[in-house]
This record gives sequence, structure tokens and C-alpha cells, in this order.
Amino acid sequence: MSETNKLGGRRALITGASRGIGAAIALAFADEGCDIAFCHLGDGEKAAEVKRAIEDRGRTSFVADCDVSDEVAVPVMVAGARKALGGIDILVNNAGHSAEKSFEDLSVKDWDRMIAVHLRGTFLASRACYGAMCKRGWGRIINIASQHALKGTLGKVHYCAANAGIIGLTKALAREGAPSGVLVNAVAPGPVETDLLGGLSDEWRAAKLAELPLGRFAGPEEIAPTAVMLASEGGAYYVGQTLSPNGGDIMA
Repeated sequence: MSETNKLGGRRALITGASRGIGAAIALAFADEGCDIAFCHLGDGEKAAEVKRAIEDRGRTSFVADCDVSDEVAVPVMVAGARKALGGIDILVNNAGHSAEKSFEDLSVKDWDRMIAVHLRGTFLASRACYGAMCKRGWGRIINIASQHALKGTLGKVHYCAANAGIIGLTKALAREGAPSGVLVNAVAPGPVETDLLGGLSDEWRAAKLAELPLGRFAGPEEIAPTAVMLASEGGAYYVGQTLSPNGGDIMA
């Protein structure tokens, strides 16, 4: 546990935080003194574990089952989080899923669901939180994208497009929000050992490992510190940026 208290007194909402990167961010934020609300989709057992872990750290926690692409459900979830925590200072749009499919085999249904979860979900949650942040004159929105948005990859056209959209949204909203004290940035990780990666083929995994200078995939806990920095005063001069902890797969 951290003793720096970088987020003491802050309240965060994290989407898709019952496991993987979202759960790692939730626990890292809690370690830094932040109260946590989060959502999941049909993952109640894992969500309960994360909630207990947050509360074991002495922080208030709220959890909801919510499809982030549902324009009715998202404002209800946000209102519940706001009531439980007393407000939302930090939003982390993390909910997402991944799938490997060639472009020729990609259906409209595949495309629409990927865009709905990643891009529409980021829009809906941001819209539900943004106004109150502007009125208060302080807020942080951190959008979790993917390095695939920056370089493209075989078999994931819909995933790359959805995450590229998130980065575009990040830049545009950052310009609108900064004058009101709302800083919007993105994190675009490289390959991380989560359930999303586990659903990909052995061939894909082997090819990706061969490309990485570090020769390994990240753990979720290696991505969380970037989100902590952006949420804290250490990130006060980051506006519309995309930070990519990726093991050297992309070198900017």
C-alpha cells in the first residue's frame, strides 16, 4: 500500500473494474486515499471481491452492474455513485472487450458492439460526469484506450477503430474541458495479461511477444500508476495526451 496519499479526499468512478486493468486502477486509487465507485457487467462475484479489497483499505466503495453502452442505465449508475460517494472527481473510462476476427469475417453486429462498448460507453459516462466537474472547477477524465489505436494490428479492425475514436474524443473534450479545470487524457497500454488477452489465439500471442523489446506482457498493476499520475496533482499539466505504457512496442 502507498503512504503518499496522492488522491486523498478524491472520489473516483471507474467503469469495467471487476477485474484486469480496471480492478488494478481501483485498488491503486484506494491505496492513494480515494473512495471508489465502479461498475461491471454480469461479473458480480469478482466485483464483490474488488469491493471488499477497496473497503479493506479503509475506503468507501459503491458497485453497480451496468452496460456502459446503455444510455438509460449509465446516468442511473452515475447518480448512484455520486450519491454513495458525495460526488465524482475522477472518471476512468475503462470498460471494454476484445475480439480477433479478420476484416472479411467481421459482421455489422461485431462492429456495432465494439463501438458501443468502447466509444459510446466512453461518451455516455463522460457526458454524465462532465457537467458537474465543470461547475465545481475541477475534474479528471482518464480514458483507457489501446496502443492498437496508434499502430493497428491484424484481425482487430473494429477494436483498433473503436480505440482510435476514444483518442480522438479525448483530444477534443480536453480542449473544451481544460478552461473549466477538467483535464482529459488517455492511457493506451500495450498487451496486458488480462482476460481480454486470454481470449486471443496462441499464434497472436506468440507473434506479439516476439515484437516486444521486453519480451513479456505487462501485468495490470503496471498500468495503474499511469492512471494514478494523471488523476493526481502530478498530472496537472497533461491535457489531451495519450500515454502508452507498452513495453517498447511503440516508441514515440
